[in-house]
Amino acid sequence: MSGPTPVLECTDVVKRFGDVEVLRGIDLEVGEHEVVALIGASGSGKSTLLRCVNLLEVVDDGVIRLDGQDITDPRVDEDAVRRRIGVVFQAYNLFPHLSVLDNVTLAPRRVHRVPRAEAEARARELLDRVGLGAKADEYPDRLSGGQQQRVAIARSLAYDPRLLLLDEITSALDPELVGEVLHLVRELVEQGRTIVMATHEMAFARAVAHRVVFLDGGRVLESGPPEQVLVDPVEARTRQFLARILDQG
Repeated sequence: MSGPTPVLECTDVVKRFGDVEVLRGIDLEVGEHEVVALIGASGSGKSTLLRCVNLLEVVDDGVIRLDGQDITDPRVDEDAVRRRIGVVFQAYNLFPHLSVLDNVTLAPRRVHRVPRAEAEARARELLDRVGLGAKADEYPDRLSGGQQQRVAIARSLAYDPRLLLLDEITSALDPELVGEVLHLVRELVEQGRTIVMATHEMAFARAVAHRVVFLDGGRVLESGPPEQVLVDPVEARTRQFLARILDQG
């Protein structure tokens, strides 16, 4: 008897940009309530994979399934798929001309047709949860980078997504602001969210991820529990990458 259907399933996913093959046959499964950390050097394919999962890029080969549905089928309703996926990018991507509250309620109101009062009540609850309830009427340029990133996370949760994608969400932050964002992600993990995160924060990946996946040259080179991949990796290439990261730290 087969087990439960994975929330996310990538099978032999290939993505090319011109003559460059960025993803070279990626296989990845993510189960319910599982947190998977993608690690690897710049250009290894982490962000491209997340963009393919959110249908921001069209795959050239292979299949991506969300709860068993083939979302790479050209006939799929892309907007319906994106409603089930929350995404947080490294550059916040907040609308500067909208208040914090309006940034968080925009998708629920415009895409999901949630009444304004209901969307705003949910948004205020989320902003309280990320410690920014008092900033609801501020504009993004009045917030620190860490605060903007927390607003972006609140926005991604506004429609209770099935899957949360986090793409290097601390890389644009000053070091002293990283901790507050990682603390929030840790809370999401404890709530049982299903998360795939690309990260260069190895200590954080070790602390919160159930599985670490090392991408190298567009392939999954190694995958396993954090203690195995980050502490005692099998592949020489993984050891080389981790040694370089530690030297930089």
